[in-house]
Amino acid sequence: MISVGVDVPRLGAMIVAGQPKSTSEYIQATSRVGRRFPGLVLTIFNWARPRDLSHYETFEHYHSTVYRQVEALSVTPFAPMALRRGLTGVLAAMVRLGEAEWNRNGGAATVSRTDPRLAEIVELIASRAENRANDRNVADLVRQELEHRLDQWKQQQDIPQRDLVYSRGRSAGTQVGLLNEPDGTPWTDFTVPMSMRDVEPSIHLVLRENGIAAVSDLWEMPTRDDDAAADEVDAG
Repeated sequence: MISVGVDVPRLGAMIVAGQPKSTSEYIQATSRVGRRFPGLVLTIFNWARPRDLSHYETFEHYHSTVYRQVEALSVTPFAPMALRRGLTGVLAAMVRLGEAEWNRNGGAATVSRTDPRLAEIVELIASRAENRANDRNVADLVRQELEHRLDQWKQQQDIPQRDLVYSRGRSAGTQVGLLNEPDGTPWTDFTVPMSMRDVEPSIHLVLRENGIAAVSDLWEMPTRDDDAAADEVDAG
C-alpha cells in the first residue's frame, strides 16, 4: 500500500483492494496516481464485508461528496506540546493583523510590551481556551505561555544594532526575523509552522536496490546444534 509522500509523476493506475477504514486514508492513497497525467483508480470491494458493500451501494454519492466524509482529527486541544507548536502563530497573527501600526514587517520592533491592547489579546485567547476546554487551569496555562512569549518578544527588541522584523528576507542586511520557519533545527518558542506539513521535519530514505552486504563479524543467530553444545558444556 502506498500513501502520503509518494510523488511519482508516471504513476497512472491504482487498484484499491477493499475500502480503507478512513476517508482521509482513501483520498491520500488514491491521490498518488494522476499527478501529471490523467489517472485511473479501480476499487475492488469484498461482498462479504458489510462496509465494502455499503460503499458499493452508495458509490456515486460517496465520491461526489468525498471531502465531506473526511473524519475529524482526534487530537487533545490545548495540550502542552500543541500550545508550544501553535500558540506563537496565533499570537503574532492577532497582534500583526489587529492593528495597522503593527502590520508592516518592521512593526515587530514597535510593539510595546506595556500596551493594553496586548493584554486584551492575551485575555481573548485565554478566555477562548477556557470556553473550549471548560477548564480554568487550561486558561491559566495559555495565559502563562502568552505572557512568556511577550517577554521574549521584548527581549528581542532590546538587543541593539539590529532591526527586528516579523520575517527576515534573503537579503535583509541587519534585519533579524522574530518568527522562524521550521528548517530542521531545534524547535523554539518562535518557530512557526507555515503549513500542516511543518509539524515534524521530513525524513530522507535511501533505497539500496542490491540490499545491504552482510558483514561476517556481526552477531549471527545460533543454530540448534550450537545451543545443544552449550547445554552440554553447562551440564559438565
